[in-house]
Amino acid sequence: MTVKKSKPAARTLRADALRNRERILAAAKAGFTKNGADASLDEIARRAKVGAGTLYRHFPTREALLEAVYQTEVEKLAAVQREFSKTMEPVEALRAWMLLFVDYIAAKQIIAPALYTLLGASPKVFQSTGGLVTRAIEALVAGAVASGEIRADINAMDLLRAVYGVSSVASAPDWPQRAKRLVDILIHGSRVR
Repeated sequence: MTVKKSKPAARTLRADALRNRERILAAAKAGFTKNGADASLDEIARRAKVGAGTLYRHFPTREALLEAVYQTEVEKLAAVQREFSKTMEPVEALRAWMLLFVDYIAAKQIIAPALYTLLGASPKVFQSTGGLVTRAIEALVAGAVASGEIRADINAMDLLRAVYGVSSVASAPDWPQRAKRLVDILIHGSRVR
């Protein structure tokens, strides 16, 4: 008789370990955004108020840390969509989320090239997170259309592409402010008249 071994259950982090992980991710996002992919991991650990060993226990490689920062940012964007949908009027939820999307793009512009360089031309992290962003914007647009405030012919991905387009061609350091102004223009132009 062959006994089938079961996989061990995924380990849940203790509260203090979870707090350490969250502080590391916040410090890493700030460090990578300011200094690029070559940000000092020792400096990230110092800013997170943890030892280097704690950082490496959570993220054994620079690649693992970059990937976790990126994944966390996308997950936050998806989570905030759900929160905004519950607490705001639909069109305001759409606008607020799109403004946060601009901040996400700013972080992605730093982190994504590093991930491409470190992980190759088609990293799985982008494939696994793209759907989260798409579903978030589609849900927000559907809510705004259902409320009668946004025209039914508005395509959620067109809104994202317009905002993303500003970031990809902007070389001026004030592109995030320009992109945020574009969000207001897009929302205004999408309203039912």
